[in-house]
Amino acid sequence: MAEIATIARPYAEALFKAAGADAAGTAAWLDELAAVAANEQLRQFADAPKSSPAQVFDVISGVLKSALPAMGQNFLRTVIDNGRIAALPEIAAQFRALKNAQQGTFDAVVHSAFDIDAATLADLSAVLEKRFGRKLNLQVSLQPDLIGGVRVVVGDEVFDTSIKARLEQMKVALTA
Repeated sequence: MAEIATIARPYAEALFKAAGADAAGTAAWLDELAAVAANEQLRQFADAPKSSPAQVFDVISGVLKSALPAMGQNFLRTVIDNGRIAALPEIAAQFRALKNAQQGTFDAVVHSAFDIDAATLADLSAVLEKRFGRKLNLQVSLQPDLIGGVRVVVGDEVFDTSIKARLEQMKVALTA
């Protein structure tokens, strides 16, 4: 994976510099591009010798939910022309890291057994920011096997208050 990261870094840094104050808007369409590029069938189509760069561009831009701005179209054409479609998810991840470093925030994934409404998520965000001592960008991921509670992952830190974790702790205590 180090090779993909090495390939993605210059693209992410150049796009970050070009985005300037619109880093949030750029991150939105870049994340959408990364999600499309993660599709294995699309990558096979892009890598096929009979597929022209224009065809690949048309397919990707046709699949996107929203229209790409001019900068996004130019960026996508550059990535396609250089054969770097597979690096798009890593480019997006490195771009997000640069954006977060500039804003002083961190990405956090909240694993929950149930959907979390906006009001509850805002309350949870305030509690977690106090707990971790930094501003967080929360993303919710459903994980029904947690039974209840939440499991929060911020970088390499994990805060687990799920029922599944508590049951595991009880199991260890009872078998010790």
